[in-house]
Amino acid sequence: MTSEVITSEPRLVRSVQETQSEMTELILPNDTNVLGNLLGGRLMHFIDLVGAMAAYRHSRSNVVTASMDHIDFISPVHVGDLLILKSSTNRAFRTSMEVGVKVWVENAVKGTVRHVASAYLTFVALDRVGRRIVVPELKPATSEEMRRFQDAGRRREIREQEQKRRRSNQSE
Repeated sequence: MTSEVITSEPRLVRSVQETQSEMTELILPNDTNVLGNLLGGRLMHFIDLVGAMAAYRHSRSNVVTASMDHIDFISPVHVGDLLILKSSTNRAFRTSMEVGVKVWVENAVKGTVRHVASAYLTFVALDRVGRRIVVPELKPATSEEMRRFQDAGRRREIREQEQKRRRSNQSE
């Protein structure tokens, strides 16, 4: 990536609802391991895709994944299950956005739905030549959106502290 695009225009504001994305996948044998469980890497791929959709909707620009800083694999997903992934932007910073993704599995035969994974990803908005661009602000509208907005700020502080720690360890 090259240098950041500087703009003097006022930042647009988007709602969380405008960024929400959903994706459904039928889990087939080629998505699974020898036990018939969805491969973790395949799940991460789906999470990255639906997360990018929310970031794209928020920034209305090209986006790249900067990090997937937390993922919980809660329970296995099996061949024949319907995987339901939902994402929304939790917070917009200057050129980056944190997106939360929740994953459920539906067993259509049994009529059951269960939560199987959650993740937080950071995306950076880029122009056509790969320069960072300023993204719209995010305006939380509900108490749940405000909680996620505040939590995203705390997670960013932790990420920045960790980056400083790693840099100081490399210079020793």
